Amino acid sequence: MGGFLPVTGGVKEYETSAGMDGRMAQTLVRMMEGHAVREFAAARIFGHGLQFAPGLRWLKLLVWHAGEEVRHFEAVAGMFRAFTGESIEPRTAALLARKPIAFAQSWFELGMAQFLFDRAGLWQLRQYDESAFLPYRGVARLVVAEEAGHQAIGERIVVDLCRSGQFEDTKHRCFGKWLGEGMRSFGRPGSEGSRYALAVGLRKDDPREVMQRFLDDIKPAVRACGLRFPHPLEADFEGAATLDWST
Repeated sequence: MGGFLPVTGGVKEYETSAGMDGRMAQTLVRMMEGHAVREFAAARIFGHGLQFAPGLRWLKLLVWHAGEEVRHFEAVAGMFRAFTGESIEPRTAALLARKPIAFAQSWFELGMAQFLFDRAGLWQLRQYDESAFLPYRGVARLVVAEEAGHQAIGERIVVDLCRSGQFEDTKHRCFGKWLGEGMRSFGRPGSEGSRYALAVGLRKDDPREVMQRFLDDIKPAVRACGLRFPHPLEADFEGAATLDWST
């Protein structure tokens, strides 16, 4: 089949790199790299967290969750190899070495990581489920369908443990750490690169809009936990000052 399909909804749809200009191809490469980093990091976070599982039920759940993240990484890696002819693994390792994502150090922190980092990944992937690059559309829809089934787990862990009163001294620090990891995964709001990706149909919205939807989505749980959002000027990611932080 040809590399690109007829124009639909104002943008061309592509099945391969054939017919793409260099900028579109490079934009896709960067998107896949960022996606691979998130999936690989999530698999390692949940694998490392096995040591904190409080019982067999949670142990089995973490094993399943880590395995699911590995399968998602494999899907991205396969798409990347088909697109570039190269392995994405060395790039993933290099990106994580340059900007590492820490492991959780307790059951409470692991719940926070799932609540914020994993959940942010789902919101980001929804940006690609109508991608003009059809293989990415397929991968995004597969991952979103699987991820959506367990998004409440981390929230439930965090809300229950915060209500216990045992984590008053640490919950705000932990929340700020993983909120930052989640928000940084959305990219830079208002950037020229984001505008280009929107124009050619590789994503649906500017990162700022996705950040705001994510914040609005977690606000009920933030209230239930008695947590506070960081001051926008103290938040460790771009675009914080443009968001609505009210709870």
